Amino acid sequence: MKKITLLLNAQKPPSLPRATPSPPARPVLARIIGMVEEAVARGVEGGSPSEGDEEAPLSAHLSLALLSLAPDRALPLLPVPPSSAGRRKMPNIKIFSGSSHPDLAQRVVDRLGIDLGKVVTKKFSNLETCVEIGESVRGEDVYIVQSGCGEINDNLMEMLIMINACKIASAARVTAVIPCFPYARQDKKDKEQVAYRPLSRAPISAKLVANMLSVAGADHIITMDLHASQIQGFFDIPVDNLYAEPAVLKWIRENIPEWGNSIIVSPDAGGAKRVTSIADRLNVEFALIHKERKKANEVASMVLVGDVKDRIAILVDDMADTCGTICHAAEKLMEAGATKVYAILTHGIFSGPAVTRINNACFEAVVVTNTIPQEQHMKESNKIQLIDVSNILAEAIRRTHNGESVSFLFNSVPL
Repeated sequence: MKKITLLLNAQKPPSLPRATPSPPARPVLARIIGMVEEAVARGVEGGSPSEGDEEAPLSAHLSLALLSLAPDRALPLLPVPPSSAGRRKMPNIKIFSGSSHPDLAQRVVDRLGIDLGKVVTKKFSNLETCVEIGESVRGEDVYIVQSGCGEINDNLMEMLIMINACKIASAARVTAVIPCFPYARQDKKDKEQVAYRPLSRAPISAKLVANMLSVAGADHIITMDLHASQIQGFFDIPVDNLYAEPAVLKWIRENIPEWGNSIIVSPDAGGAKRVTSIADRLNVEFALIHKERKKANEVASMVLVGDVKDRIAILVDDMADTCGTICHAAEKLMEAGATKVYAILTHGIFSGPAVTRINNACFEAVVVTNTIPQEQHMKESNKIQLIDVSNILAEAIRRTHNGESVSFLFNSVPL
């Protein structure tokens, strides 16, 4: 404190004349200085970490101003209190969780070192959804974490209500963090199974969901591995489509000892770009399986394109629902001479007979991310393993909040 006072005294130009207050003003000035010193002392004892950085320069200016009036007294600078252990300060940010995946939201805020926002969701007797935000969001940067899983329609409506509630409560920006985007498979008019022509009466529900999110008041969307990248074009607001690929590459290198003798396989032609990217990063070959469907969730035939004999086949896809496709693909790969078969999926929906099919299939492991809750599925099958992507989502939120580039996450996993 003496050094600071000496430094402040040294900064006064000695040659300039100083206006001296009249004698009656000196007792008042002394009282003011005493009150400020007492307030500063109370601030130091209280140790308010959220305001330390802002108060320090203010007290410095105040000391310089009062020093010119009372050269014999000098105010101390308010020291910067240490931040609480393991917590980084992120002012003006609030993260709320919907009811679809609270565990993922908790992992995200733990990674960021902040607390989860208070929100109460309930249903009336007629099953209407009611949401109450339990804290002020005025002027805040709000993030709402809600995945498209479980009771999808109820969870989607809950997210829309939460977005609107924050928006009309004067939030500065509302970002919807949707790890698994709902209705992503309904991104175009499908074809009739007989004539193979566009079915004009089919909906494009992914576009409808995009419109609903925008009208509700969302300013930004963060999602992961969209079923079709062109869904980003359905929005008139910014969309960050993150990729699980860096986490998948890390898992392969750490958990498959013979990954150098592997081949990356896409279970359909639509995923060819995804598997070629992973194969290039691992410097291995790739193959794909052409499939034709009788109807939704039912595969008619499969044709393997590529040589998998005496290799470890790694099936990679963005999602698996009833798992009919990947289980048929695994059988096809074993018939073609593959030594082992792994499946790596971003979104493990696992509805209907999916878990039973996985248990009966020839997989060494079925690896999924936690964009969808997997605790129950992992209890029912010891083949299902988990990749945690909460660190990727948390880093995307941190970078978005601070105005930094998110493209780093397209090729790297945060430490």
